[in-house]
Amino acid sequence: MPKKNTKKRKVDLVVISDVHLGTYGCHAKELLNYLKSIQPKKVVLNGDIIDIWQFKKHYWPKAHMKVVRHLIGWITNGVEVHYITGNHDEMLRRFVNFKINSFTIQNKVVLELNGKKAWFFHGDVFDVTMQHSKWLTKLGAVGYDALILLNSGVNTIGKFLGKGKISLSKKIKDSVKSAVKYINNFEQTAADIAVENRFDYVVCGHIHQPTIKTYNSRNGKVTYLNSGDWIENLTALEYHKSKWSIYRYDETHFMAVKGVKVIEDDITEKSNKEIFNELLADFNIRRS
Repeated sequence: MPKKNTKKRKVDLVVISDVHLGTYGCHAKELLNYLKSIQPKKVVLNGDIIDIWQFKKHYWPKAHMKVVRHLIGWITNGVEVHYITGNHDEMLRRFVNFKINSFTIQNKVVLELNGKKAWFFHGDVFDVTMQHSKWLTKLGAVGYDALILLNSGVNTIGKFLGKGKISLSKKIKDSVKSAVKYINNFEQTAADIAVENRFDYVVCGHIHQPTIKTYNSRNGKVTYLNSGDWIENLTALEYHKSKWSIYRYDETHFMAVKGVKVIEDDITEKSNKEIFNELLADFNIRRS
């Protein structure tokens, strides 16, 4: 019987954001396949990993729990993991500076990468609606989740008819001028502040737009990066041997090259208490 290909790709640093575990749009199976294929030295979880805003006890598929367990496995094996809080998991901000083994929870992180300074934060601090109309943002999140569900149905029908996949949310973002302007302003603001603070890299999430850009100003230059998401883009940032790149998940290519079997999981109903107890067990923590 041939041996299964278990060779993992080594990466110095991986940045993942906007996974939104606990929502219907999350591609947890694909993310799990990706996580199993790499061997990172450091990991930055740049916000909105678990979507606490829309968390429902009746929706927590096995694949979502397996993603959490895989991340915990990295921590127990000594991989340096920084969890940066976002707006959808802002409840964790009360635990900022929490540390256990190689795991920390922070609002922002500065790392030195081969003599250069990299500034990591989620990016919701730039969102005006987050600061002044949080209820509107939460309403938009529900609408976005519904759009992703609709998109999934459209793509299922399209696949049956032999058509390629489309992203309704991407088309809306690309066609609405205010959305394009917001993204541009977001990137420019992050870059300007990074230049002022003499950072070489500024790494964000939040807007679900994977990109690597260089911004120049009179005061200097900075590389702006965004890790995208695991709802529609299925992307991550990788830093290896002093070079940044965007990883894009492609299921067909992934299965052919990596030899990783796509995991089939059914939705299981779990209460918040059951999920919490499972996480404690994975950390080998026992409550007195």
